[in-house]
Amino acid sequence: MVENQIVARGVVDPAVLDAMRSLPRHLFVPEEERVRAYDDGPLSIGRGQTISQPYIVALMTELARVNPASRVLEVGTGCGYQTAVLAACAREVWTIELEAELSATAARTLAALGVANVHQRVGDGSLGWPEAAPFDGILVTAAAVDVPPALVDQLAAGARLVIPLGTSSQSLFVVTRGPEGIRRVPVIPVRFVPLR
Repeated sequence: MVENQIVARGVVDPAVLDAMRSLPRHLFVPEEERVRAYDDGPLSIGRGQTISQPYIVALMTELARVNPASRVLEVGTGCGYQTAVLAACAREVWTIELEAELSATAARTLAALGVANVHQRVGDGSLGWPEAAPFDGILVTAAAVDVPPALVDQLAAGARLVIPLGTSSQSLFVVTRGPEGIRRVPVIPVRFVPLR
C-alpha cells in the first residue's frame, strides 16, 4: 500500500510513511470491509461516513507539516485512522466527531493500539476546540462549503489548515493566515463526505 499508493504519488515525509507502514488499517474498518482495507480507495465505516483513501490520509498529513512538537486539531474523527496517523507524527492530537457512535468506536480502537496522545470530543467540529488552541496544524476530513472562521482563528502563526472545499466539485486546499489575510492554495481535486 505505502509503496504503490503513497510513495509512488510523491509523498516523501518519513514520519508519515513510517506511520502508514506501522498502523494496521484493517482494524479501523468494519469486519465486512477488512479484505479491502488496504485498497486504493475510501471505504464505508457506517453512519454515512467513510475512511479516506490511504493516499489522501498521507497527503493531508504531509501537507499539514506535522512534526513531533506539533499540537494538531482534527475535525472528523470518523474511525480514528487519520487520528492515529497524526498521533504517530505529532505531540498531541485533539479530535472532534459529530457522530457519538463513531467517536466511541474510534476511542476503543485507539486505546487497543496504545495511542495515548489523543483527546476526543463529540460535537460540531466547525467550531474547533478553542480552549486547546492555538494549533500547529488543523485537518478537516469532510468537505466544507467555505473555511469555518473558528478554525482559522485557532491556527497558530505559520500553521496550516488542510481542508476539502466544495459541494459537487471539491478540491483539497491548504489555508494559511498571515499579515495580508487568509491565503488558500488548491492542491488536488478530491471527493469527501460533506461537513455537518
